Amino acid sequence: MSAAKEKDFSKFRDYEFGGPVGGIALILFSHFLVYYLWIAVTFYEGALIYPHGLADIGPFLGRMWAHIREHAAPTWGAVAFYGGFVLLQGILYVVMPGVKVRGLPIPSRNNARLEYTCNGIGAWYVTLGLAAVLHFTHILPLTYLVDHLGSVLTVAVLTGNALAAYVFLEAKVARTENRASGNALYDFFMGINLNPRIGNLDIKMLAEIRISWILLFLVTCSAAAKQVEMLGYLPASAAFMVVAHFLYANACQKGEECIPTTWDIFHENFGWYLSFWNLAGVALTYSFQSLYLYHNAPITHSTPYTVICFVMLLGAYWIWDTANSQKNRFRMQLEGTLIKRRTFPQLPWGTLEKPEYLSTKAGSKLLVDGWYRYARKIHYTADVVMALSWGLICGFDHFLPYFYFVFFVGMITHRYLRDMKRMREKYGEDFEIYRRRVKYAFIPGVF
Repeated sequence: MSAAKEKDFSKFRDYEFGGPVGGIALILFSHFLVYYLWIAVTFYEGALIYPHGLADIGPFLGRMWAHIREHAAPTWGAVAFYGGFVLLQGILYVVMPGVKVRGLPIPSRNNARLEYTCNGIGAWYVTLGLAAVLHFTHILPLTYLVDHLGSVLTVAVLTGNALAAYVFLEAKVARTENRASGNALYDFFMGINLNPRIGNLDIKMLAEIRISWILLFLVTCSAAAKQVEMLGYLPASAAFMVVAHFLYANACQKGEECIPTTWDIFHENFGWYLSFWNLAGVALTYSFQSLYLYHNAPITHSTPYTVICFVMLLGAYWIWDTANSQKNRFRMQLEGTLIKRRTFPQLPWGTLEKPEYLSTKAGSKLLVDGWYRYARKIHYTADVVMALSWGLICGFDHFLPYFYFVFFVGMITHRYLRDMKRMREKYGEDFEIYRRRVKYAFIPGVF
């Protein structure tokens, strides 16, 4: 191999997700995955489905395509539902009053601080109120979403792909590429547009906070409404998922002022990966447990087992919510942008007064107080426990209710390894001091 070719090849070694080839593979796999999970839960009661031998691969794919063609073709009704939902969130983002928050300095924008209007909690309650009115007046029952989930899924997939293409081309035309690698396939996958906006509408914030998690909760409510329609009551297992997804979606809205300081917002480009998963993947795959409970209803457990699941969920949620709050409000304290809000629920120990931190030669300050005195990534641990509780409430008849838990552990592990590499490179000796100060990564006293 020539020196020139060796040099060209070497630049791909530091690419995330395996570079351009890995990016294309993940795009194809993600499309397959969202339809696979929908087919499994809708037509096979959530069981694993797979070809029985090499000779069955063709027929297996044919059966999957038949399900998609017959039950997931886009319809005008699905376009109106999904498009109306996205349009509503966009309008609420623009017109509703809210708290003004400035993000962290962005090097690629001459250290400018973008302003965000944090009105997510208002938009969240307006959406819930509107959904309730439409449901109880029978104008648009919640059950519509589950009854037409395949078509809505396809519309969401197409929208996620289209938005990724739009923000990619917009950055090219406006010449605002951020950290472009020069490889078109990889750049499309990871993105070259840091903060795509239409006026004051921040597309990344809208997708990551509003569309993904609010739609997830609506899917769960739709599955719960189907059980009430079918059984005449709401099983405890379905109520558990309503509570779980309400807490998660509500947390994103009530703590929106903390989000502009997170890595996803101030550093990660908005490419296909974020566009597809926020517009289609999160709501329509992370809701698998809710759909599984409906398609296998009623799933019941003993009272002690159900109580244990709720204790796991609520305990992990408290740690997750307050740990994220401590970390992000610590950043806001350093930047002088901390805003005290009364959004529900404000949990005890969410804000640290005069927290301890480790100063580094790079100029950054690393939090070593609150939950982060016990483990460096304790918020990840709590998130994983919540994901496990979502599976446990479904029982043990099938594996797929635990797919999100397994997927999430893999994603968190990758993110942890990436973070450790980045911090080691940035902080050097200070990083080792930090690791000695906070010995454990995930579980205090264990790991």
